[in-house]
Amino acid sequence: MMLPLARNLLRSLQIQNIQQIRARQSHQNHSPDFHDKYGNTILASGITFCALAWIFTTTQIGIEWNLSCVGRVTPKEWNDK
Repeated sequence: MMLPLARNLLRSLQIQNIQQIRARQSHQNHSPDFHDKYGNTILASGITFCALAWIFTTTQIGIEWNLSCVGRVTPKEWNDK
């Protein structure tokens, strides 16, 4: 186990490194790339396409979903011979 003094020193160094990295990153100019420009548009169009494809599939191609068997099954007549 580490001594408390050494552990506190290690934590303070890690915190200082994180703060230095954040300070360096905040001073850099961030130019928008492809994802910044078009990312949300592509995501929204993909979601829209998938939703419309599922709506079309479930409503238009004539699948018999058989959600309930009530009223579809009729018993045969009993023949007692």
